[in-house]
Amino acid sequence: MAFDVNRVRESFPAMKQGVAYFDGPGGSQVPVEVARAVGDTMISGISNQGAVTLAERRAEEVVVAGRAAVADLLGCVPSGVVFGRSMTQLTYDVARALSTQWGAGDEVVVTRLDHDANIRPWVHAAKRSGATVRWAGFDRDSAELPVEAVADLLGERTKLVAVTAASNLLGTRPDIPAIAEAAHAVGAIVYVDGVHLTPHAAVDVDELGADFFACSPYKFFGPHHGILAAEPSRLETIEPDKLLPSSNQVPDRFELGTLPYELIAGTVAAVDFIADLVPSRGTRRERVLASMAAAEKHEDALFERLLAALSKLPGVRLHGYPERRTPTALFSLKGSTPREVYEFLATKSVNAPASSFYAIEASRWLGLGDEGAVRAGLAPYTNDDDVDRLVAGVAELAR
Repeated sequence: MAFDVNRVRESFPAMKQGVAYFDGPGGSQVPVEVARAVGDTMISGISNQGAVTLAERRAEEVVVAGRAAVADLLGCVPSGVVFGRSMTQLTYDVARALSTQWGAGDEVVVTRLDHDANIRPWVHAAKRSGATVRWAGFDRDSAELPVEAVADLLGERTKLVAVTAASNLLGTRPDIPAIAEAAHAVGAIVYVDGVHLTPHAAVDVDELGADFFACSPYKFFGPHHGILAAEPSRLETIEPDKLLPSSNQVPDRFELGTLPYELIAGTVAAVDFIADLVPSRGTRRERVLASMAAAEKHEDALFERLLAALSKLPGVRLHGYPERRTPTALFSLKGSTPREVYEFLATKSVNAPASSFYAIEASRWLGLGDEGAVRAGLAPYTNDDDVDRLVAGVAELAR
């Protein structure tokens, strides 16, 4: 069955508000199935996890189902799935724990392409441990991050490489398997920020070569919390700070306090929704892969139209043209500040915000400063009319 964007949009109450949403990179809209799962869980009669009461068993079932759903989404094992408050929080937790194994002379590699959530935790951890931070730059014109930009920084004292699977600012998709191969050749750990990739492409953590892969359900139709995936054997090597009575089992030892069961239930519903973007038969993993392939094809076709139309408008400057990218356009308009473009489009019920979007190093590297530029990100619910309205709004302001 072909991808049917009208069918997809029917599940999103927000689509009935007459707004064209290009702000998905900051958080997607939510289908009613996910909202219902969150609400139903909260009133279902639930308590802390256990095996005695029905409420305890219900909480346990939610967590087990959550780990299984994430495993089907990311191609990892359920016992390696960690839930946390956010990707940022999880990354800080891992950085603090790993850095206890570092010392003076050790090195950590970060890239200027990344969101600050995959930079600052490592910078802070390196500073505390005495390790050195090495910075990989990207090409300012194309926005590509060549493998060599990272590989040339690696050495026998490299402990970790932190790299994004897709830039939330520019959409760039670096060659993560090649970067991981180079890092592993010197014994380094690879921590991948998958927040912006996961909503747009099928993910297989093993194929990427990621030792850790972090993402956020609220970027792919789910609730606001974070996910970390890793091999259980890898997690066993890390001893995070935790309360004495709390479980020391993997992955529980990384989940501080009572888990947000309603958010985990919402994440299960989000994965099920993704698996049904294009109805098909097979395991949930197989259906996720088929649906993501169809959604990616839909987004790519719309994105080509958007880039072609924007490039023809007077005064519009598109930032970067990476060969492999998510459907994410960053642009500026001569004679208007990014904020003015953002606010004008909002009067047309077109949501395309302007900022550095926490990719502060990338924005500064491009010469855009802290102000950044306008970002238009597509999602599976984006349609032709949305694209036309965005282009028409920019064209009107350009005149």
